[in-house]
Amino acid sequence: MKTFFHSFMQIGLVSVSTVFITKHLYYGIFVVAFFISLLWTFNVSRIAVSTIKQKLIYSLGAGTGAVCGVLLTELLN
Repeated sequence: MKTFFHSFMQIGLVSVSTVFITKHLYYGIFVVAFFISLLWTFNVSRIAVSTIKQKLIYSLGAGTGAVCGVLLTELLN
């Protein structure tokens, strides 16, 4: 579950960041980019030495996070 959540959060933030970039919301871009990078530093070391099952769970979290990130930004508009 932790692997799913980490990926979900990172890719969800990427979706939010993309919306902020298109709207030129510079403060939001900076804050979200900071947290994307911070999460990435934890995720890369964890997933690099994982099993295929963990890699699939990570990928499932990424797909779900992307969709939820877009839905979140639509709710905030």
